Amino acid sequence: MELSVLLAQLLGVVYAAVAVGMIFNSKYYNKMIKDILKDSGSIYLGGIMALVVGFFLVTYHNIWVKNWEVLITIIGWAALIKGILLLISPDHLIALSKKIYKNEKAIHGAGIIVLILALIFLYYGFVFDAAAEVVPAAA
Repeated sequence: MELSVLLAQLLGVVYAAVAVGMIFNSKYYNKMIKDILKDSGSIYLGGIMALVVGFFLVTYHNIWVKNWEVLITIIGWAALIKGILLLISPDHLIALSKKIYKNEKAIHGAGIIVLILALIFLYYGFVFDAAAEVVPAAA
C-alpha cells in the first residue's frame, strides 16, 4: 500500500499540472503534439520512456484488486503497451494521434479526463492516506 500511495502522489501531481495546462493552454499543447508527431526522435524517445515507465509500474505494481490501486496497474500496462507499439509501429500510433488531436477541443477533453485521474490520485495519495492515519484502530 505504501508504494501505491507514493505512486498516487506522484501521478496526482504530474497529472494535475498537465491537465491544467491542457485545459487552460490547449493551443500550446495542440501545437506541441503536432510538433512531436513530426519528429521521429521525439517519437522514439517517447516510446523508450513509456516502455521504461510501464515496465517499472508493471514489475513493481502489478496489483489487480477492486479498488483505486488498480488504476496505477492499468496505467502501467497502458504505458508498457504504448512504448512497445511506438517502437515497433510508430506510424500507426502517429496516424491515430493525428485523428484524435486534430482540434483543440480534443486537447481540452483529454485535459478534463487527466484532471479527473489527477483528483483521484491526489485524494488517495494525500487525503485518504492521511485520514487513515488519524482514525485510531479499533481495539
